[in-house]
Amino acid sequence: MSKSVIPIQIRALIPTNAGTAVFLGNDEKVFTIYIDQTIGHAINLYLNDAEKERPLTHDLLANVLTALGGKVERIIINDFKSVVFYGRLIITAENELQQRKIVELDARSSDCLAMAALQKAPIYVSEVVWEEVEDTAQILEKLQKSTTEPEESEGGEEPED
Repeated sequence: MSKSVIPIQIRALIPTNAGTAVFLGNDEKVFTIYIDQTIGHAINLYLNDAEKERPLTHDLLANVLTALGGKVERIIINDFKSVVFYGRLIITAENELQQRKIVELDARSSDCLAMAALQKAPIYVSEVVWEEVEDTAQILEKLQKSTTEPEESEGGEEPED
């Protein structure tokens, strides 16, 4: 059974009091997944190719995959129940005889996103989830405007140096 999927990207990571809001989407729609702050921090590091003193958990998994001839091929946000998103990690591995194997693993959506960010793998959402989630593009736009607009001075003019 083949389910239709839609390509999406991580549009923004916004810290919240309880963790991190991950805005995912494309030009048509954006939706939000709330994740743990530590994984949000890891995703931010991976997206910015930041240097780390020691490997993080997702680095360890990526290193194990590489040692076994594998890599994250893609991830899919494939289900949504209540406020919980479910993910699938699609891994490909090739042995020394060039025999290719595809493995699909159930995983937390946050871990899937971290692995996709780390290994620069494509991110997809199932059409069923896409149709069900609320479009949060306007919320993201407002948040981005509020952090990029300079504050106006009370006198109406910029103070001189």
